[in-house]
Amino acid sequence: MRQNVSKYMLKAIRLSEKSVLKGGGPFGAIIVKDGKIVAQAHNSVTIMKDPTAHAEILAIRKACKKLKTFDLSGCVIYTSCEPCPMCLSAIYWAHIDKICFAASNLDASAIGFDDSFIYKEFELDPQLRKVKSEQILRELSLDAFRMWRDKDDKVLY
Repeated sequence: MRQNVSKYMLKAIRLSEKSVLKGGGPFGAIIVKDGKIVAQAHNSVTIMKDPTAHAEILAIRKACKKLKTFDLSGCVIYTSCEPCPMCLSAIYWAHIDKICFAASNLDASAIGFDDSFIYKEFELDPQLRKVKSEQILRELSLDAFRMWRDKDDKVLY
């Protein structure tokens, strides 16, 4: 079993190297279910001109498409680096069972990928964050929430 774990992590690390060679960031991710790779991706932020094109996000999208579900329970994600706040949130929303990572967020910070400020931003009131926030039309927006609450055939996620 440990050999497979190393095999999957090595593949994620190789994807991170491939990404650097293609002009992307140094990150790779593999999603495994029942001992089989269901998705793999490398960072493509600069390649795709998409700030959400992190390796973990792209791998989650591919796994969901392949498995035809938004629920990746039973899956393990292997990432070449500890997930950033966005990717960690996506992993939680996807219900992935386990995260295995190689480099730490401190390793990433040392080469310019420092996301510690985002964690600090989460703790602040919205109006005190670097990206200013303003709540408007709250009451009007609650109609959709009531519709969802009262919907009998909703699919929870």
